[in-house]
Amino acid sequence: MATLCIASKANQAKTLPALLVAQYTNECDPNAHIQFTFEDVESLLFEDQCVISFTSAGAKDAAIFSGKEILEHLLQTFQALQSKHDGAVQEWTTRANGLTPTDFKSVEGPLLELDSHLTLRSYVVGYSLTAADLAIWGAIRGNKVAYAAVKKGAMLNISRWFKFIEETNPWIAPAVQSLNAHAQERKAAKSKEGASYDISLPDTENGVLTRFPPEPSYVDGNAGYLHIGHAKAALLNDYFAHEMYKGTLICRFDDTNPSKEKEEFQDSIVEDLALMGIKPDKTSYTSDYFQELYDQCVTMLTAGKAYADDTERETMQHERMHGIASKRREATVEENLARFEEMKKGNDEGTKWCIRAKMSVDNPNKAMRDPVIYRCNPLPHHRTGDKWKIYPTYDFACPIVDSMEGITHALRTIEYRDRNPQYNWMLDALNVRKVHIWDFARMNFIRTLLSKRKLTKFVESGVVWGWDDPRFPTIRGIRRRGMTIDALREFILKQGPSRNIVNLDWTLFWATNKKYIDPIAPRHTAIAKENAVTATVKGARVAPYTEDKPKHGKNPELGTKKVAYSTEILIDQSDAQAFTEDEEITLMNWGNAIVRKITHSLNPLHRSLVTGLELELHLQGDVKKTKQKITWLATAGQELIPVELVDFDYLITKDKLEEDDNVDDYLNPKTEFRTEAVADGNVADLKEGDTIQFERKGYFRVDRAFKHGEKAVMFCIPTGKANAGK
Repeated sequence: MATLCIASKANQAKTLPALLVAQYTNECDPNAHIQFTFEDVESLLFEDQCVISFTSAGAKDAAIFSGKEILEHLLQTFQALQSKHDGAVQEWTTRANGLTPTDFKSVEGPLLELDSHLTLRSYVVGYSLTAADLAIWGAIRGNKVAYAAVKKGAMLNISRWFKFIEETNPWIAPAVQSLNAHAQERKAAKSKEGASYDISLPDTENGVLTRFPPEPSYVDGNAGYLHIGHAKAALLNDYFAHEMYKGTLICRFDDTNPSKEKEEFQDSIVEDLALMGIKPDKTSYTSDYFQELYDQCVTMLTAGKAYADDTERETMQHERMHGIASKRREATVEENLARFEEMKKGNDEGTKWCIRAKMSVDNPNKAMRDPVIYRCNPLPHHRTGDKWKIYPTYDFACPIVDSMEGITHALRTIEYRDRNPQYNWMLDALNVRKVHIWDFARMNFIRTLLSKRKLTKFVESGVVWGWDDPRFPTIRGIRRRGMTIDALREFILKQGPSRNIVNLDWTLFWATNKKYIDPIAPRHTAIAKENAVTATVKGARVAPYTEDKPKHGKNPELGTKKVAYSTEILIDQSDAQAFTEDEEITLMNWGNAIVRKITHSLNPLHRSLVTGLELELHLQGDVKKTKQKITWLATAGQELIPVELVDFDYLITKDKLEEDDNVDDYLNPKTEFRTEAVADGNVADLKEGDTIQFERKGYFRVDRAFKHGEKAVMFCIPTGKANAGK
């Protein structure tokens, strides 16, 4: 199979001609199988000025052609490209080189010659499409300066010919797009990274293995659902492992507390990772290593690097805070091992004790002040049952299991920075393989709590519906609100592994999302029920009827919808109040109409309320000249679908809560806004999770689909323009 290799960063005026001729060869010759590859470079390696190369088929006699040789070889090799005008075709394919300079003065002459040549001609050579047309067309299309001149229509013959070639050969557009798509992917990838990922991680040449260690527990009301902060940690570990270094990602559940572990939280974490498009290469559990961790603790006790302590919790906290040594700190190795055995039995005596690392009494870094590394807990573990009565703490287990599993780089939020010396001390004390640590800033948002203890309080007190409440910063919450996976990944990866702590604005987050949903959201119509105005339409057909209209004006792939027309239509009250009599307006998806009569309420308290309208169709009117372009719904010819439109605001009113702030003092009293409306009949076909746009109202996610007797519920998706909380 022959291969055409293109330097995607090169001047497209030099690459498109050969690409189009090669693609045309594939279209016309069933025996031609030319494949295309793109390299993210400005020139190909084997020749400095080479931007495109062609490798002929055949393993033994394969030949490589570059530059203008490619077109010559294609013309000579493939019969589909040959004609009685070969000499003229060869001349014009060579002339295409004159259209590659990117300054107008250089291409103006060749363009004028071409324009003159095309007078009374449909093709450059002869009476049918040839490689000459494709080479010239490609050179112009790939040259921004030449293409702009043609688009302006200054050279009438070229403009006519250019459009004719494109319209009569529908395969050309996808071929051009294949080259543009590669450039766009490169640009998107660069944009996606946003911040620099060149943080010079050490020792990456032998491979990278990262881990994301969530805790599937419910500790002090701390439920195991991932929020936007966890998302950053997970995505960065995934990015460095799978995209930047083509390494391995482990998801390790830190299931070291039998009192709090629940399988439902473990399952929810797996689901949340999947929602973000993260697929770990391996899943492990700290409980898989309980025996090894026990052995390592015995090693530390034997080496005099740890001791057993039965000091009461409050006293221990006081002593650690004030740099006071525990009365048990100088116990003998034999005493410490004996007490560890009592802990292992889980008896009454054992439950009084814990094991502490013998690091320091008064280190300025309080994380280094003899932290607890093992506790006794007689409760059964959800994976190991009654086998163990003692369990390691996270601070002890994490560095050891990281080392054992081959983790090369531990990426974690900057809040762990004080614990980094502790992490390294554990590895040094046990003389095990070292792990590199990289801290990155956690992601904070204005008017948003990421403390799961406080979020749990919101759930338990009924402030929100649950952990998937669309006002919540959980992965489930923002997905239910309408965030797409692609937008979530792009936004977070744009923040990068920076150590700078900032309070992000949700408007940027949702603006990223809009880029993804706007091209694929079908357009529908909804009219608010409250004070909706019935308008009679003179000039409309007496009998209701429907027409097929595109669901999206710029994306025909979404298909069509039925738009109903009748002599009576519904209009939003706010639109009706903006009209003046004899004003010409535009009824979207219909045409222009003139407002002939406006009827207002007789109630003196509501004189501005419009109660009726009379419109007269004026379909020959210019929609570009009207000020009011409104949505509407026919009252006949379709079943109007009841919908509830739900909008939200922030849960708290202060951009950033301080440590001593009482959350209850800043609770937003009203965060939910519901509007009863009716929608066009096509809405009946929507499914839960679908994203649509109600024109002039915004984007919505279907939270509950319509069923007969049960209205559809739609959640408004912020776009970044208005208050992102709402």
